[in-house]
Order: sequence, then C-alpha cells, then structure tokens
Amino acid sequence: MTPPVDLRPYLDELERFADGEMSAAEQEAFEVRLENEPALADAHAAFEQLTADLRWAAGHNTLRQRLQALNERMDQRTEALQRIQRRTRRQQKRLALLLGSGLLLLMLVGLGAWWFTRPAVHPSDHWDTYYQADPGPPVTAAMRHGNPLLSEALSQYQAGHYQAALHSLGRVSPAKVAPDTLSYYRGLFLLRQGEGNAAQSYLRRVSEGSNSELSRRARYHLGMAYWQAQENAQALATLRGVAADSLNPYRASARRAVAAGVLGQ
Repeated sequence: MTPPVDLRPYLDELERFADGEMSAAEQEAFEVRLENEPALADAHAAFEQLTADLRWAAGHNTLRQRLQALNERMDQRTEALQRIQRRTRRQQKRLALLLGSGLLLLMLVGLGAWWFTRPAVHPSDHWDTYYQADPGPPVTAAMRHGNPLLSEALSQYQAGHYQAALHSLGRVSPAKVAPDTLSYYRGLFLLRQGEGNAAQSYLRRVSEGSNSELSRRARYHLGMAYWQAQENAQALATLRGVAADSLNPYRASARRAVAAGVLGQ
C-alpha cells in the first residue's frame, strides 16, 4: 500500500499555485520544480486529488440539500392540496345541506300555499262519487230484431257514446216504445253526458207518474241531475225521498249521499 504523501512542507506553495497568487516568475519556477522534484510532484498530485474530492463532496452535499428542500416543498404542496380538498369537501357538504334545506323549504311553502289556496270542494264536483249508474237492459237478439233503433241507442249508451245514443234514441218511434221509457232514457243519457239541467224535465215527467219501478228509478236520477246542476236543495230533498222509499232500487245509494252531508242539511 502506497504511504500517504505529506503535504505540509508544500501546502502553502500548492495553495498559492492553485489559487493563481504567484507572480509569473514564481509560477514558472514552481513548474520547473514540479518537473525536477518528485516529492513536490507527488505532493501536487495529492493536493489536486484532495481538492477534487472536496469539490465533489461539496457538490454532493449541495445536491442533497437541494433534493431535501425539494422534498420539503413537495410535502408542503401535498399538505396544501389536502387542506384545499378538505375545505372544498366541507364547502360542498354545506352547499348540499343548504340546497337540500332550501328545496325542503320550497316544498313546504308550496304545499302550504296549495293547502291555503286550494279551491273549496264543491258538492257538484263529486256528484259522480255517489252516483249509481243505470246500465240499462241487456241488448238481446230479440230486442235487436224487434226494435233495432232502441237496441242501437242502448248499445251506444253502454259503450259510453252518449251523444250518439241520444241521436239514435231520437229516431225511435213512440209507437214502438212507451213515452215514459223514452223520456227516462233521454234523461238518463243527458245526465251521463253531463247535462243535468236538460235531463231534469224528462226525469221529472217520469218520476211524477205512478209509483212504478221506472218512476222510482227516475226519481233517483232526477235527484242526481239536480246535484249535477248544483241545485243542492232540490237534490237533497229528492234523494231524501228516495232514501225513505223501501221499494226504490237506489235507496242505499241515496242514503249514502244524504248521510255524507255534502249537500248541506
């Protein structure tokens, strides 16, 4: 192993030479000595290696410090981003809560406005809730053969085509069908078409006759025609009469309408 070179005897000269502090004559003389004095040449080579090692170490340390500073800045940036994300999430949650509360408030306000401004329930709006319709007699082959126009009118009525049924009924000959029957069906068709006022005269005519089943049926539909036309007093009086008639087939429906109290007392 090569023994270390002792730089101490030459250190002052080596430093002045490396730093360029020698005059031109001194530098030329020092270079001649480097060529002729092996000990000085070895010391110079060792000095150069030492300074190179020191420069590398200094540079490495500087790089380490820079990398460390960069890592610290990255850590700081990461923490800052995390803080921003947490703050953004909190803001989003608050905004969602505010929006949800606002929507709930709007719904409650809207519900309250609807409740307090809703139109009053008028009995005429619900007459059909209590109405028991008359489906009419079944249209048989014998009826179609014997009275095709009446069969056609009843078939149209049962299909919900009330205007067409009224038109067909108008073509039926009174010679083939009793007048009370024609009046009853005309009033019934008009009632189902929503023309309570027009239906009243036909139904009243039938209901004022004898106490036949047809007149009893007409009396119930007359009460509903009054109700549909918003003539509540007449409707209530007529339906009370139906409710008191044990022979009327619509007695239960009339009782239910009277008991509901929607027509007043």
